[in-house]
Order: sequence, then C-alpha cells, then structure tokens
Amino acid sequence: MAIIRRAQYGLPATSPAAYIAKTRGVKVHYLGTPYSSRPHAQCAAYVRQIRESHLANKQENYSDIAYNHIVCEHGDAYEGRGPHHRTGANGNAALNSQDYAVCALLGSSGLTEPTDAMLHGIRDAIEDLRKNGDAGDWIGGHRDGYATDCPGGPLYAWVQRGAPRPKKPTPEEDPMALSKADIAQAVLAYREKKADEASKKLGRRIPDVYGYIVQTFTTVQSIAADLKKVIALLTVQKEK
Repeated sequence: MAIIRRAQYGLPATSPAAYIAKTRGVKVHYLGTPYSSRPHAQCAAYVRQIRESHLANKQENYSDIAYNHIVCEHGDAYEGRGPHHRTGANGNAALNSQDYAVCALLGSSGLTEPTDAMLHGIRDAIEDLRKNGDAGDWIGGHRDGYATDCPGGPLYAWVQRGAPRPKKPTPEEDPMALSKADIAQAVLAYREKKADEASKKLGRRIPDVYGYIVQTFTTVQSIAADLKKVIALLTVQKEK
C-alpha cells in the first residue's frame, strides 16, 4: 500500500486528535475548491498547506488536519490524523465519531476526475484504516448524512458503484501494459538483434516495443540507459 506516514513528509509523527476505537466505515471527500493537477513532487507540500489552513481556522478549532488520509492524483495516500484518531471533516461531532474521512485531492474545478492511481490510493487508505484503525466495511461519501456536494459527482459515482479498484488493462487492451521483465527482454532482444525470436516467445507485443526502441533510442549506447528510458515511458503512460 502507498501510505506515506506523517513523519515521512514532515508532520509530527503522532496526531493530537482525539482517540477513537473503531468506526462504522469510511467517508470519501474532495477539496470542494478549485484544484489544479501538479507534479508529484509538489503533493506533500500541498498536504502540509492544507494542514496549516485547518490549524489557522479559529472558527472550526481543528486540532490537526481534518482528514485521516489525503490521496493525490498519483496514488500516494498521505497519513493525516491516521488510524484510531477521530476525524474533523464529516460535519459534526456525531458524524465524526461514526466514520473515518479520506480526502482526494480533487477540486470543484480544474482537476475534477479521479485518476485510476488515485482510486487505488483511496482503496489503500481505506484498507489501512480497516487494518490499523478497526474501520468497518461501509464506504460512503461526505454527502451521505450531511448536506454537501462533497465528494463531487465523478468521485461519488465511483463510491456508489462500491468503490472498486480500477481494472488493470491487459496487454491486448493496452499495448504498453508490459511487465518490467517483458521490457527487459525486449531491450535485450534489440541489443542482441533477436527481436523475431523474442516475439515468438512474448507474443505480438514485442515487435511494437522493438520498433519503438529502434526509432527512438538508436543513439543510446548503454543497455542500462535503454531500459531506464523505456520503463520511464511506461510509468508516464500508467499515470495518464
């Protein structure tokens, strides 16, 4: 699971929020304000910024960032209050004691559609709260039991479907859905001029990868550099 614990991204290791033994389940939230897509390197700083804004909110009198976990578009789940700490995000004291809160870094405008990586990250956060915080099986949206548009139409539609993990595309559905072992063998085939032999073993995916390598990396001298660039390409494709 891609859980980034508090101390790993610059927060005090333990939240001062009140202890809670267990919950019915987890409510999914979004920011509800404009939010723009950003490089992954900026996500942790944005979560810290949310915490600072919550601590500065004298009307709400938050003791910490309001959410138990916050999930970015790249799939990392940043621990907020964390397991066994009562949330401050569900609307009132009774609702905060009923369920944990996981917030997606999605906005009312800008970035409004959750990525597959984000949906996996939300599921990772829910599983962490179940495993380490005794959360029940129920999953809902902030709007369930409280008058709000949160977590927004697209994310709430996913919640209503049961919050399933996105299906991983097969190589037939996505020619770039290759394992690292497949890519390593493809690069070796290119370097050793054995693409036809590799194609028979790995299927029709390899000629496409081989052709891309030939066209794009003809000037690369190191097999390590070849492999690094191809895997980087696959990572970008996956995030899209």
